[in-house]
Amino acid sequence: MKFNAAVLHRTGEALSIERLDIGALGPDDVLVRLGASGLCHTDLEVIDGSLAYPMPIVLGHEGAGVVEAVGSTVTRVRPGDHVVCSWNPHCGECFYCRRDLPILCEPFKRHEPRGVLFDGRSRLALDGSTVHHFSVVSSHAEYCVVPQSGAIAVPRDIPFDRACLIGCGVMTGVGAATRKTPVERGASVLVIGCGAVGLNVIQGARIAGAEIIVAADLDAGKRETGRLFGATHMLDGGDPGAIDFLRGLTGGRGPDYVFEAAGHESAFRLAVEAVRPGGEVVFLGKVNVDREVRFRWGSLMGEKRIVRSSYGGARPARDFPWLAQLYLDGELKLDELITRRIRLDEINDGFAAMRRGEGIRTVIQFDA
Repeated sequence: MKFNAAVLHRTGEALSIERLDIGALGPDDVLVRLGASGLCHTDLEVIDGSLAYPMPIVLGHEGAGVVEAVGSTVTRVRPGDHVVCSWNPHCGECFYCRRDLPILCEPFKRHEPRGVLFDGRSRLALDGSTVHHFSVVSSHAEYCVVPQSGAIAVPRDIPFDRACLIGCGVMTGVGAATRKTPVERGASVLVIGCGAVGLNVIQGARIAGAEIIVAADLDAGKRETGRLFGATHMLDGGDPGAIDFLRGLTGGRGPDYVFEAAGHESAFRLAVEAVRPGGEVVFLGKVNVDREVRFRWGSLMGEKRIVRSSYGGARPARDFPWLAQLYLDGELKLDELITRRIRLDEINDGFAAMRRGEGIRTVIQFDA
């Protein structure tokens, strides 16, 4: 079967729309006809060369669509189901999966960086040559092939352009405040960085019942967007009086929870300085893996707890339907995250806008 896909042949270059072939499905495979796919900064890291993957490759890991066909051992979904793709499919049997840490699934960690599925093979080809998968999804295409643990059925009522966002940015942010480090009702929360992930942390804290939610960002417009998602207070992240401001809101102690979603060393430092003694810090942002981040030793004192979270404690089979239902019930904002909808052949313009810092999420929409 042939289909259109956005292919990255070399880092630093534009993606090209190619006609690819899909090979025979493996026993655990699910073929998904995409309805929508979100553009994420992680895709851009691969394009720019700061995140190394084999080429050529089809990017995209926020996808939603309809199941077209399944392999012989697939039992969790069937043709016609509406699904959201998870970029962290897991085996359920390895050392880490047995310890309830599917984000560290050993087959996933072994095969995903090589751009293949769990059996070590790609299903994608261009003129007979291998094309690699990204994050075991590759949703910037009309079709994708994922393991059944990466195809999560959701209610048919949720539109694909909203559903696809659940697969990465929404799960990462909302999950951080409700699953990974559950915020207590009445708690005080600081969110540093009001991009897509930070905004979802804010609404996760709102859903959890936090009383004080502070949106911190260097950009005033992004801080105001934080208010739309549930922030009760705004803070310029570069304000030298930030710590005093936060303590003034929290009885002199500091926030109970601080979520860093800016991906900057100054934000990491602010997070540990700001959180109260005995409070919890969750690092969601990231810098280059070889870059050093320094802290004032005293800022780490006081029984503070620091956690790294990459996917918000996701258990996709549990959480994706829950998030979809929250949206349908009017509790979760997804429409407001989408600032632009584009066709597949406009994908390079979408990434150019991302480089300029424009908008929250751009979504590719495919013909239904």
